[in-house]
Amino acid sequence: MPELRTTALCDILSRTLGPGEAKVLLTTVELPAAIIASTVADRAVVAAALALVLFRGLLERVPQGDEYVEDQRRAGRRIVFDHGALRTVAQPCGLLPAGRGAFSRLLEPLGYRRTAVYPLERIGMTGHAYTHEEFPETLPQYFVSELHPERFSPGFRAAVTRIVGDSRDPLHSQAAGHLGELAWSGHLPRREAACLVEDLANCFDRQHNAPNEADYEILLAESPEMAWIATEGNAFNHATDRVADLARLCEEQRRLGRSLKDRIEVSASGRIRQTAFRAAPVERGLLRPDGSVTVRTVPGSFFEFINRASHLDVATGRMALDLGFDSANAQGIFRMTSPAEEE
Repeated sequence: MPELRTTALCDILSRTLGPGEAKVLLTTVELPAAIIASTVADRAVVAAALALVLFRGLLERVPQGDEYVEDQRRAGRRIVFDHGALRTVAQPCGLLPAGRGAFSRLLEPLGYRRTAVYPLERIGMTGHAYTHEEFPETLPQYFVSELHPERFSPGFRAAVTRIVGDSRDPLHSQAAGHLGELAWSGHLPRREAACLVEDLANCFDRQHNAPNEADYEILLAESPEMAWIATEGNAFNHATDRVADLARLCEEQRRLGRSLKDRIEVSASGRIRQTAFRAAPVERGLLRPDGSVTVRTVPGSFFEFINRASHLDVATGRMALDLGFDSANAQGIFRMTSPAEEE
């Protein structure tokens, strides 16, 4: 195996975040040996680099998650980055493609494919799971949810349009060119790969202007999820550690005084169990009618935990890790970003 500092992944992260942060991430998150050792910036390496950059960004916004990850580092355990989640709006959003289209165009050239769709009827949304073709169990999945404004009141729909209707498209022509080259050839020169990772990470952010306070209140009354999008946009809603014993983890985190969801969500199959820290409060500016800005404390992102059991894969006849999600679980986890979260 080549030295870590000579590998493509380490080089890309060093160019993007600096050598010190690259080393920390590569010793914090569990990754496939083939990706770590690769000297070629192929699509799986670029996918891993993007996931690590997004993971780092999430920890910067979620203090409890950062503290938890540091605890695991000190204990000598690596994080198993199971999935990251983000929210979109399934309607025209200015220059930004509507709904999941803004992210399928980024994920597919990196080797991801949509593998499942989950109705989230209670909250007027649909979830879409994207799984890596080559490393489905060991590269994080993306759970991209779409909110459907047409399922809400006319006043709500008008407020949504006022907020996201002027959205910018952060994917500039050079980044689109790099994505096209990656999709066509399967790899990029390292310098271009590092530029692409930075450009893609910038897409996971708010692309519209600060919302009007009155519009925010309209959204909050009908959909805390859309109110969250109004202030946070397409930022990572949460990142998730795959753990072996969820009940024990909950006991440990509560003993440390961390704010955890009151109960564990269990899927209909019984194979998927999830819980999470409560969302980190953040301060965001909202616009008043006179053009002034009022600062308000609102829910930000959070850190999640999941336990996955194996099952018999009928397609192969072999035991495989259940990589699915569960609509009821997802809707329960979504409550973490409600200002008045109730179990």
